[in-house]
Amino acid sequence: MNQKLSFLLRLWRQKDGNSQGKFQEIRMKDIPPDMSFLEMLDEANNDLIRKGEEPVAFESDCREGICGTCSLVVNGLPHGSDPGTTVCQLFMRRFNDGATITVEPWRAKAFPVIKDLVTDRSAFDQIISAGGFVSVNTGGAPDANATAIRKCDADTAMDAAACIGCGACVAACPNASAMLFVSAKVSHLGHLPQGQPERERRVVRMVQKMDELGFGNCSNRYECEAACPKEISVEHIARMNRDYGFASLLGTERERGNSGAG
Repeated sequence: MNQKLSFLLRLWRQKDGNSQGKFQEIRMKDIPPDMSFLEMLDEANNDLIRKGEEPVAFESDCREGICGTCSLVVNGLPHGSDPGTTVCQLFMRRFNDGATITVEPWRAKAFPVIKDLVTDRSAFDQIISAGGFVSVNTGGAPDANATAIRKCDADTAMDAAACIGCGACVAACPNASAMLFVSAKVSHLGHLPQGQPERERRVVRMVQKMDELGFGNCSNRYECEAACPKEISVEHIARMNRDYGFASLLGTERERGNSGAG
């Protein structure tokens, strides 16, 4: 029989975005090693409710490492210490018996705290709306083999499409940069034939929206790649920078051409 575990939880509590927050300590006992981290938080909330206290607010949905909803910083690391893992797939056997576990929300200007461990990550939705789409009319769904795509481009697009938009890259970056997220979306669509007509406009609009929303600049620390639960490569950032430079140059040349024509 597996030995039950005990922990001291330090949970961030904050009434709303305008209130001061603080940590609340909760002692957890008799936790099975195979219990997931979010199940453990459920147990902590059950204890709070039994005591007549308000449960801690946190987000979750699929609890299968797919949706990216579970946005928590565990002991200073987005999604915890396990590489390539969302916090919903983190299990309590990864912690030593008697350990102190500190749980915080994402810390970024562009991700304001709504309540406790819940942050507003709609800034990502705004970036997607700015250019993360294709607007060609395709009619009915084409046959999967009707459009030829080089394997290297298909592989790169699929690797980038693995991004679940959780925001761990932003939480891990000392500058709260969203470059890894944006570059994954730009790279995903930029390597597919359907994404070519808007390739230049897409990268410019998405980068401009990212800057407008208050995300920081990339300083090549690579913390984003280390924290990403889908292990998105920073190589996509280099590709996006090249696309952005080319699109900016192309836009400048077009402006000069239009000016000359007038």
